[in-house]
Amino acid sequence: MTEKPMATRWRDGLRMVRACDEAGVHLLVVKQNRRNTTLQLLRRAVEEKRLGKIYMVSINVFWTRPQEYCDSAKWRGTWELDGGAFMNQASHYVDLIDWLIGPVDCVHAMTATLARDIQVEASGVLNIRWRSGTLGSMSVTMLAYPKNLEGSITIFGEKGPVRVGGVAVNDIHVWDFADPRDYDARIKEANYETTSVYGFGHPLYCKNAVDVLRGEAEPETDGREGLRSLEVLIAAYLSARDGRTVSLPLEY
Repeated sequence: MTEKPMATRWRDGLRMVRACDEAGVHLLVVKQNRRNTTLQLLRRAVEEKRLGKIYMVSINVFWTRPQEYCDSAKWRGTWELDGGAFMNQASHYVDLIDWLIGPVDCVHAMTATLARDIQVEASGVLNIRWRSGTLGSMSVTMLAYPKNLEGSITIFGEKGPVRVGGVAVNDIHVWDFADPRDYDARIKEANYETTSVYGFGHPLYCKNAVDVLRGEAEPETDGREGLRSLEVLIAAYLSARDGRTVSLPLEY
């Protein structure tokens, strides 16, 4: 079982999956945000095509990580063992790019370290084109002051807009579809208060992991699922480094 990021290099992620395949064991990647009640409802709406054709997506992660956080362990803020704002703090939001919207065609990114004594980026912006033609963007910073401000996703579709915001996609702000459904009344029940950016998905994730070990279930997020967001992350870093648009898939 691995937390995010599952690897800081694309080839290392591939090697992990292949090694577990050869050993005949499961590789589990923690993606607890997928189990958040708000995102479960959003995923259902997307799968049921309630938005119609999706035109545009905007993802924001505006959090704060002071220098004291960066200094709390030697591995923090390093390319080798951590990665920057995209790969570490916003990793679960990068996961939403493929999990909710679908396969990515290409990305173009810019990053900056305007504060903090670290090797990696403290802020970044990412433009995205999905294979479906949908356009979108992701803005990330760890320099919000004085506290975490927002973790959100906004989707504009031909049959309605959706916005899930709050400090950590914990509050559905907009849910306005052309065709109402009975579960729309559960929106307020899905919203939850939190002082943490981690949400409440870990117990459900761990239950699946235990069921997998007992042979009673398949992994909800295995190594191949982990590769989907890692591929976007590595493409973003290649784009920022080289100043170019990077197409997916990367070379296998």
